[in-house]
Amino acid sequence: MSILVLYYSRDGSTAAVARQICRGVEAVPGMTATLRTVPPLTTTIDPPTAAVPTSGAPYATYQDLAECQGLILGSPTRFGNMAAPLKHFLDGSGALWASGDLVGKPAGVFTSSSTQHGGQESTLLSMMLPLFHHGMLLVGLPFTEPALARTQQGGSPYGAGHVTKGSQAALSDDEKQLAQQLGRRVADVAARLAHNRP
Repeated sequence: MSILVLYYSRDGSTAAVARQICRGVEAVPGMTATLRTVPPLTTTIDPPTAAVPTSGAPYATYQDLAECQGLILGSPTRFGNMAAPLKHFLDGSGALWASGDLVGKPAGVFTSSSTQHGGQESTLLSMMLPLFHHGMLLVGLPFTEPALARTQQGGSPYGAGHVTKGSQAALSDDEKQLAQQLGRRVADVAARLAHNRP
């Protein structure tokens, strides 16, 4: 069973969180993480990028969404909102909404920002809205996670996060733990749902 970890990352910080989430997903027996990204947007009328990125995760397709057993969505903060490339990709998922392909699947969200008060929680909430419209089951991070009470950087009940503090600083131990735990939680819910289906 596969959990799709889908993100946009310009400078690599959100991608670093995504990789920790994949570790958490794969800690659940029988679960695998599928890492995908979305291409950047351009203001020209030419295609924005090659069909396949030169490095890093492959670009996501809507088929990836349809086939996954769960979804964990990530974006850097952009004025307290998800980045435009991820929003653009989600805006094109109307056929999946109409067919109900994502209904009942678990989902989580994650983000990164360069400052402590860079709008992480509102960014996480902005990514939840289309997932609710798709009928997904949102999974967060409860305060029973010790790292949530300790963290001095990223992470909230709404999802995992990373604060770079103005540079490409590495994830703190708490941020890594919370990212991995989000992956575990979504994967565990997906496994339980699959086990209980007739």
